[in-house]
Amino acid sequence: MTGTLKSQIDQIWNAFWSGGISNPMEVIEQMTYLLFIKRLDELQTVQEKKAHRLKQPIESPIFGPKQQNLRWSVFRQLGDPTALYQTVSERVFPFIKTLGGEGGTSTYSAHMKDARFTIPTPALLTKVVDMLDAIPMDDRDTKGDLYEYMLGKIASAGQNGQFRTPRHIIKLMVDMMAPKPSDTICDPACGTAGFLVAASEHLRTHHADEIYADKKSTKRFNADTFHGFDFDSTMLRVGSMNMLLHGVENPAIENRDSLSEGHANVEGQFSLILANPPFAGSLDYESTAKDLQAIVKTKKTELLFLVLFLRLLKPGGRAAVIVPDGVLFGSSKAHKALRRMLVEDHKLDGIVSMPSGVFRPYAGVSTAILLFTKTNSGGTDQVWFYDMQADGYSLDDKRTPRDPSSHESNNLPDILARWNNRDAEAGRARTEQSFLVPTSEITINDYDLSINRYKQVVYQEAQHASPRDLLAGIKALEAEISRGMDELEDMMK
Repeated sequence: MTGTLKSQIDQIWNAFWSGGISNPMEVIEQMTYLLFIKRLDELQTVQEKKAHRLKQPIESPIFGPKQQNLRWSVFRQLGDPTALYQTVSERVFPFIKTLGGEGGTSTYSAHMKDARFTIPTPALLTKVVDMLDAIPMDDRDTKGDLYEYMLGKIASAGQNGQFRTPRHIIKLMVDMMAPKPSDTICDPACGTAGFLVAASEHLRTHHADEIYADKKSTKRFNADTFHGFDFDSTMLRVGSMNMLLHGVENPAIENRDSLSEGHANVEGQFSLILANPPFAGSLDYESTAKDLQAIVKTKKTELLFLVLFLRLLKPGGRAAVIVPDGVLFGSSKAHKALRRMLVEDHKLDGIVSMPSGVFRPYAGVSTAILLFTKTNSGGTDQVWFYDMQADGYSLDDKRTPRDPSSHESNNLPDILARWNNRDAEAGRARTEQSFLVPTSEITINDYDLSINRYKQVVYQEAQHASPRDLLAGIKALEAEISRGMDELEDMMK
């Protein structure tokens, strides 16, 4: 993202605010629709070029012969703002709500059913269309970065403990899990689909040859690899569009309350879970899945989500999830039972303790990344701990970027390197940032997983002046003050 591009987005954002739309999520949603409309025109253009090159008719065109005036490249040239507004609000927007993939069952059509076009005036729409048209969005990376920058402008926490996970933390977690084309990836509290987007980018970067080897592989990548659940309709639309702008055409993003009894039969479907579930949501105890409550009887969403992750994973499936620190050392029966389950019944691979400033300005809660594998047969010999002290940004509300090449400013490269070679960590002292702890020691400590329980702190002996020297110093200061007061008295005479 160049400074110029950021400035252009800022101008569009300001145009919405001055035009009467001040809710950040509504701004994002309306921009999403316009970007989607623009994207449809681009897709049709690609189809037309391919058809022209092959001298064949277009297969399944988005815009038919009678719908050409609904294309972005056509209506943006309308000189009359009123005509533009009527075209978009009365024809284009209803048109995109009816779109769907094969049989009209795409993710987008499902989430667009309840969508509303709320741009209030022709003047604002004309201004925003002109501004968006001036932004170069020729490649997928630019579209994705643009959208991430827009999402980053949501500067306040949402309801029910929801807040956006920083993109660099998401990337770290994805890189640690290193997804493969054969994986079926899920985020059961997907929000804007940040984890799924990062996973798709990782796969495209490291496994492009396999993804695009043939039509079957490409179709699997676009339609069967990524799964996201959320019950916020706005988030579902934004998340779906985020995936589209990052080149995933039809992810399985569903309107689903993951903890509800209505989805209690969903299990063993995914090989990788990446998530940052709500920490403090309001929970309808009666409608929560009974099979989850049977394992841990609690109203704490963070504990129920961990049990859900284990249920959703296939045997051998892996997870990297963010949890509040309380999960690691909470003393309730549910907390202890869940930690014992992770250590004894499955394979707890590692814990990355994060500083409390990572989620500022949204929240100041201390969190950790929990990494585990579902085995149903144990396998935890030792747990890898890492004490993250810096993530590349200041830990205050401003979150100012720091030197990414300095370990003191950015621990993330070291975390990934040590995670990938954690078997060699056995000899590291407990005074280091990362080390291994045997299961036997964790068991003795009642399955306490807080890094402070195992990390050794080296205290340096402080050198203090003797009482005699301190008294002499105080007398000298008093004598100096007394001389100063005498001089002031002489001046006053």
